[in-house]
Amino acid sequence: MTDSSPTHSLPDGFRAAGFACGLKTDPAKLDLSLFVSDVPCVAAGVFTQNRVVGAPVQVSRERVPSGSVRGVIINSGNSNACTGQQGLDDAKWMTAETAKGIGCDETDVLVCSTGVIGHFLPREKLAKGFGPIVEKLAGTPASLADAAKGMMTTDTLHKLASRSIEIDGQTVTVTGAAKGAAMIAPNMATMLAVLMTDAALSPERATNVLREAVNASFNCISVDGHTSTSDTVLLLANGQASGERQSPDTSKPSPALVTAITEVCADLAQQIIRDAEGAEHFVTIDVRGCTTRKEAAVIAKSVAESALVKTAITGNDPNWGRIVSAAGYAGIEFAESECSLTINGISLYEAGTPIDYDETAVSQAMSTGEVHIDLHFNRGDASVRYWTTDLTAEYVRLNSEYTT
Repeated sequence: MTDSSPTHSLPDGFRAAGFACGLKTDPAKLDLSLFVSDVPCVAAGVFTQNRVVGAPVQVSRERVPSGSVRGVIINSGNSNACTGQQGLDDAKWMTAETAKGIGCDETDVLVCSTGVIGHFLPREKLAKGFGPIVEKLAGTPASLADAAKGMMTTDTLHKLASRSIEIDGQTVTVTGAAKGAAMIAPNMATMLAVLMTDAALSPERATNVLREAVNASFNCISVDGHTSTSDTVLLLANGQASGERQSPDTSKPSPALVTAITEVCADLAQQIIRDAEGAEHFVTIDVRGCTTRKEAAVIAKSVAESALVKTAITGNDPNWGRIVSAAGYAGIEFAESECSLTINGISLYEAGTPIDYDETAVSQAMSTGEVHIDLHFNRGDASVRYWTTDLTAEYVRLNSEYTT
């Protein structure tokens, strides 16, 4: 797959870099990433819901929310999960080594790791990277791209998104980098994301904004229903948009800023789905007309994670019964007569009754690789949008050979 990613810029006061320490099978591939704010910044985080969590998750979630974070260090090729006390010591060691280079307290550095579970970090290899990666730090699009590439595991492309907006006459930028291709399921999955903005936010406001954005994006994607041990989304806000640090505003954040952060998250979430291992179809699921958003989300998740629905999509088969039945076993009360379904705008099932449709036309529409499932329930005004993929033989092959 060719890299046709657009150019993205870092917000004011941020620098980034990537470096190859030799953790991956190909030792030339970047495997260490560093994101740094030139000044202490507000940081918030959202983490995996798995009860088995990697050591970096344990370390980082103890350090946020915060008003003094300086950086995020990330390694790929090894998740440092299920590694006991040594894993915790290694994660803290990573933050301490990074802190020496950027000149801050180790507790002001956050850490993430991604890769194979159950292997101790190779300190001797990582130790070679901390000095060089600090020297490579820069505020350029190229350095940002390198940092995004250093986060990749089975990803085929690095993932970046950004938005620039005007707030009170100042240009504010929101930029995010993410990785993820499989073990993707709400609530989040084997995915990492670092969001940076030069807007000013208080720790409390940053936490609330991030949770809202994640709920509308990373918590609305599923590849295989498998929640990872390492999921982390971090938001850093340094208030440098005006060229000098602004005091965090404890009032309600600008709606434009909330929208920009949410849009960056949604953009990255969709990039993860489009890069899903072995995927051939990008699937959007709209569930509308429910009494609550939670009800709509439960139904959407049930459809998104149905192996039968996903394999039908692989074959461009408009087998609508699988979709309706997946909604039916989601555990949400509704009458069949309240349910209607369209695929790519073509009505297949209306008010609990199948209707005549051109099966060939629907199949051809699905064969474009873009599938839109729209389930409508005549029960209320709540809705949700989910993104998922099909399930291919290539996905099975990739995940059956991951460690062998």
